[in-house]
Amino acid sequence: MSQEIERKFSVKGEFKSLAKENFRIAQGYLSSVPERTVRIRIKGDKGFITIKGKSSTSGLSRYEWEKEIPLLEAQELLTLCETGTIDKTRYLVDFENNTFEVDEFYGDNEGLIMAEIELDSETSVFSKPNWLGEEVTNDDRYYNAQLSKNPFRTWK
Repeated sequence: MSQEIERKFSVKGEFKSLAKENFRIAQGYLSSVPERTVRIRIKGDKGFITIKGKSSTSGLSRYEWEKEIPLLEAQELLTLCETGTIDKTRYLVDFENNTFEVDEFYGDNEGLIMAEIELDSETSVFSKPNWLGEEVTNDDRYYNAQLSKNPFRTWK
């Protein structure tokens, strides 16, 4: 089994000029229940299917399985997904031996910018860049599967 260990943060400052790469992502969910999310993603010109398990008690880790699939199949599967597609640009920003994935959301989640860092263990120590805001790892609202159902624009 593959474990994903990550922490999520809001973003409070300028980061785009530091990005080494960026690409557009569209994704939807065939299943968005917390016990097993099944995601279809188009990242640039590639398709992916991802299955994630329920988060650990700490909220930092969960099972993740991902496989690349043909772009045409990903496009077809997106039409079967639950209501609420996620549209975002992902920026890859290196900072002190780590890469932060910073997502700028569009559509119903316009105005939301979040950063994630994947770690080797739940106790890994890492430096935080000055553009990183409050940690939101344990706030379910920030999971993409939840953003597809309860978008950022409805929070206020």
